[in-house]
Amino acid sequence: MCDTCGCNITSGNRHLLQPTGMLEKTADGKSAVMVLQSLLSENDHQALHNRQHFDQHSVLAINLMSSPGSGKTALLEATIDALADRYRIAVIEGDLETENDAERIRARGITAIQIATGSACHLDAHMVHDALHQLNLADYDLLFIENVGNLVCPASFDLGHHHNITLLSVTEGDDKPAKYPVMFRAADLMLLTKIDLLAVLDDFEPLKAEQCLRQLANPAPMLSLSATRQQGMDAWFDWLENAIASHQQRLARGETVLPKIQANNGRLHAGEPAQP
Repeated sequence: MCDTCGCNITSGNRHLLQPTGMLEKTADGKSAVMVLQSLLSENDHQALHNRQHFDQHSVLAINLMSSPGSGKTALLEATIDALADRYRIAVIEGDLETENDAERIRARGITAIQIATGSACHLDAHMVHDALHQLNLADYDLLFIENVGNLVCPASFDLGHHHNITLLSVTEGDDKPAKYPVMFRAADLMLLTKIDLLAVLDDFEPLKAEQCLRQLANPAPMLSLSATRQQGMDAWFDWLENAIASHQQRLARGETVLPKIQANNGRLHAGEPAQP
């Protein structure tokens, strides 16, 4: 969680700090100055509420994280083209400004809710909750949350989702997992994107990128693909279909799954009972 830039105070949780907000005062009655831990606690409470909504409606929620320009929206476009006739899909888009990405998704006939975060470099559970008021979850099987392009802060916030997917573009660097361990430790799946460019980017070694992931003690699979050239997409679709099937099986047992969250020394996968 970012302790210096103020990104932990967002449009979604700012009401907690305003007059009459539950975090306006500290326990001794003084105005709160350092409320980061309390904000994270409230975020987790809201995330639990969000996940209960997803589970009640049998919706699998997936959080897409990466640096800007790694191909998250292109991946969603290709996924929608391939799977929209089999699964009911909705998308929540997070960016500082504009509705550019949401408009790209809507052009494919899919509902997309844009969250403009302003100065916040990540989404939080309160923002996602507000966006859910614009969706009837009973109409969907799969919800993608495209987080703000940032390799640090998004990994520290539970949004109420079930899985984290981290994208690494070959236009970046094969040592990114080592340089940004918080983000890549939180990944349930790492997607190596834009592999069609490997022919002209001979300094990127996919094996080194995977080795950096393993050195973080993360056993998550790595899939290599190009969304624009339709390379390696079948393996991605298979992973999604297995994730959806596993989610339905967990719900039938009254269970759910928490995402990996890298805050307060890290909270990894843990099961929790699904709410009726």
